[in-house]
Amino acid sequence: MSQQDEQAPRVVIRDRRRIDPTSGAVREPAGDQPAGPAAAQGEQMSEQNEGAAPVAEHTDVPAGDLGGEQVGDQGGETARQLAERTEDLQRVTAEYANYRRRVDRDRVLVVDQAAERFAGQLFPIVDDIERARDHGDLTGAFKVVADRVLGLLDGLGVESFGKPGDPFDPALHEAVLHDTSPEVTEPTATTVLRPGFRRGDRVLRTAMVGVTEPESPAPVAASPVAEQPAAAGQSDVAGQPDADPADR
Repeated sequence: MSQQDEQAPRVVIRDRRRIDPTSGAVREPAGDQPAGPAAAQGEQMSEQNEGAAPVAEHTDVPAGDLGGEQVGDQGGETARQLAERTEDLQRVTAEYANYRRRVDRDRVLVVDQAAERFAGQLFPIVDDIERARDHGDLTGAFKVVADRVLGLLDGLGVESFGKPGDPFDPALHEAVLHDTSPEVTEPTATTVLRPGFRRGDRVLRTAMVGVTEPESPAPVAASPVAEQPAAAGQSDVAGQPDADPADR
């Protein structure tokens, strides 16, 4: 060794910790430790521990310091996704409500069509029943059957219309006979050849009737405006002086 190295001061680091970091045993005070290989080994271990890099302790850092902008972006993305899901849910709900309304409407339409089709098949039977009633043949067991058939129509909500004396309505009546009479003031269904049937506002079959119209319709009153020019012309001719005989 050079002389300069021998004169340089020697740095000695002593471990004065009371607890041995390796074994966890309690150490005796430095003054009581015996000099020897054990002491030298302890000093060497202390030097190694002190020369090691310190272990970083876990510390809590505020969330704002980690990146407030990133947290804000995530919140905006979440709000956007929530709005989209809400719109999708509202659209699906509206479509389902429309679907249910269409299904209910179609179901009612199918029921109405079936009821009207079945009632139409009973109309000829009802005509026979009405003819038997007019001739006085609706008695006994036949009357019981007739009442049941008419009860079926009542259960379907079908009612008959068309009676003598009803005003003629082309939407309800089918005119097959025509005559005139001074006893009526408007076209009237005086004879009912076949009754009509309707279900609610829907006409299932028109009534076949004979129509009677007034015999002499009311005369149309002459317009005073049309007579005025003729009267004016007459006054002009009357007021014109006679021609002079010399001019003749």
